Amino acid sequence: MIPNGHFHKDWQRFIKTWFNQPARKHRRRMKRIKKANEVAPRPAGLLRPAVRCPTVRYHTRLREGRGFTLQEVRRAGMCPAFARSIGIAVDHRRRDKSVEAMLLNVNRLKEYRNRLILFPTKR
Repeated sequence: MIPNGHFHKDWQRFIKTWFNQPARKHRRRMKRIKKANEVAPRPAGLLRPAVRCPTVRYHTRLREGRGFTLQEVRRAGMCPAFARSIGIAVDHRRRDKSVEAMLLNVNRLKEYRNRLILFPTKR
């Protein structure tokens, strides 16, 4: 019988290594810190609400949500369009399930609004 070996002797050329992963992680982290320092005391992105995580295991934990409810924005004395224009995330699909959570987010909005310095628009 005649051997018909298909040997993969040149596989080293086609390996993709990830040795740059830790350096990239560090670079991204430094970039985020730099961006946050440039826009301080404003948040680096949009202002987001405090929401509870789902499921029994995590529902004691607070995290950032997608956007404030329309009711929260209006209770804070703003209209949704104006809120979006000053860097506040608004989510029209979200509903308030508890008064405590709503008041927490309304206070968050009011505090942000009081700290913000707005210049009049040119008309």
